[in-house]
Amino acid sequence: MRRSLRDSIVGFSLVGGLIIFTSFSFWLRGIKLSSKDWFIFANFNNASGLSKKSPVTYRGIIVGSIEDLIFTNESIKAKIVINNPEIILAKPAFAKVVTNSFLGGDVQVAIETSEANLPKNVEKATSKLCNKNLIVCEGDTIKGKQLSSLSNITNRINELLKDSNQENLVENIVKSIEQFDRTQENLDELIYLSKQEISRVKPLLNDLTIAAGHLNKILATMNDAETLEDIKLTLEASSSIFQKIDFMANDFELLMKDQELTSALRDLAIGLSKFLNEIYP
Repeated sequence: MRRSLRDSIVGFSLVGGLIIFTSFSFWLRGIKLSSKDWFIFANFNNASGLSKKSPVTYRGIIVGSIEDLIFTNESIKAKIVINNPEIILAKPAFAKVVTNSFLGGDVQVAIETSEANLPKNVEKATSKLCNKNLIVCEGDTIKGKQLSSLSNITNRINELLKDSNQENLVENIVKSIEQFDRTQENLDELIYLSKQEISRVKPLLNDLTIAAGHLNKILATMNDAETLEDIKLTLEASSSIFQKIDFMANDFELLMKDQELTSALRDLAIGLSKFLNEIYP
């Protein structure tokens, strides 16, 4: 009985040791048996400094690591394993190569996403109903941004200087500044002339304001009931006078048609003329 118990303990110890050794081997190789992990890919033009097991962070927290680097003719594809199935990456998202300190250090990948508000009931990345239009789903590929090194910056500066020499950038900038100065001078002259024109127009505006005030007073006076009654009486009197003048004109026309009267008036005018000539020779 004691021998059987001892053999059982030895057997269980061997099995436990084998399980621990196997698990440790998988851990060293980055192989995990947990089904909670999920993966995405990131394309980099230059993945300088990256390697397998490089940590992956999201919002400053380590959430996974680089499992593999796949070289292609166009880019370098990094397989990123994320060990938290609850993480939801809103699109657009990209992976940026950074260092863990300002002065340098180990290279790692930081996942950055948009700040769009997602629905509360959005499906997880590992779900078959994952919405690829809203979030990054398992197996998706995101864009990678490489780490800016001193050599990259130097090369970029050299390219800019080369382009500036080829396109005469400095000369064009000087010409643009001169043109801007001339435009500024013309603008100052235009402003000065505008001020002069405004000063000339100002008296006219004052006169118009005064005339508008008089017109308002006239209109206000005409709106008075007594004034309107006076205007009405004046118009009626004018109408009566014009009617009498018309009657007198008709009578005068009838008198002028009488030949005897016209002959007598003519003879009277001739006689008066001769009388005046005799008095005042």
